[in-house]
Amino acid sequence: MSTCEDVSHDLERRNGVSAGDISALVIALREGVEMTLIVGIVLAYLSRIEARRAHRWVWAGVAAAALASLGFLGVLNALNAEFEGTTEQLFEGSTMLLAAAFLTWMIFWMLRQARHLRSELQGGVRDALRGRGAEWGIFLLVFFAVVREGVETALLLFAAPGEGKLVGALTGLAAAVAIGVAIYAFGRAVPLAAFFRVTGVLLILFAAGLVAHAAHEFAEAGVLAAVEGPKLWSTKGWLPDNQGLGSVVRAVFGYQDEPTVLEVTAYAAYFVVVSLVARTKLRASVRPTIAEAARPA
Repeated sequence: MSTCEDVSHDLERRNGVSAGDISALVIALREGVEMTLIVGIVLAYLSRIEARRAHRWVWAGVAAAALASLGFLGVLNALNAEFEGTTEQLFEGSTMLLAAAFLTWMIFWMLRQARHLRSELQGGVRDALRGRGAEWGIFLLVFFAVVREGVETALLLFAAPGEGKLVGALTGLAAAVAIGVAIYAFGRAVPLAAFFRVTGVLLILFAAGLVAHAAHEFAEAGVLAAVEGPKLWSTKGWLPDNQGLGSVVRAVFGYQDEPTVLEVTAYAAYFVVVSLVARTKLRASVRPTIAEAARPA
């Protein structure tokens, strides 16, 4: 066994960290930062207009969104436990494709809408405070903004290859909260533009891996077996995808040690689609939009 594999297995034995935890950490960190931006913008604006009493409704919305997201994850796991054989493969393949599509859409949505995020949330707060039932207005505003990110996180964590994921998810969310506190409680300058660029690239690669994994599941189920094709190459001898470093690269980037024609085609086709989308009106500048969205009110 190689040194990298020895190190990876040693970490798993000592700390209970799995390959799935690595992908879970990236997912939870990115999505968690987006959620903390939303909550931070609303809290900062309420403080600025001397409406701090509404803070408790913000936190109530966050708590409700967290429960709804956990419930959604529980439903996915419960459904998966009920399925076997071909049905299970079709369900997993479908959730992987859905997760990849949703993730890609959200990345481009964030790039396009980040510059308006702050003003839209503040406008929503003003409208809620002017109307009847202001508390419920604030609650619903925060709930729907956060639950969107929470449901996406649950879907991605479920679809991500690998076992475990709990340690990575909790670590990523804790780091996201720390970033939010640093920005809004202490006024620290955090290079969010660079953060969103790097994590955006990682998540695009992760989504490509989901598409390839989905193609594999559909082939195993017999739906795409006729077009699966032969294995193109094998790196199993020096980087197996079921242990050590290979399992980490598989969980994060969709690496396969013996990919078929179908899997490689699906992986490449995803990048073609993303490139075409990036050339449309969805393309936007990351630096100014993220910096404006994150600036404390």
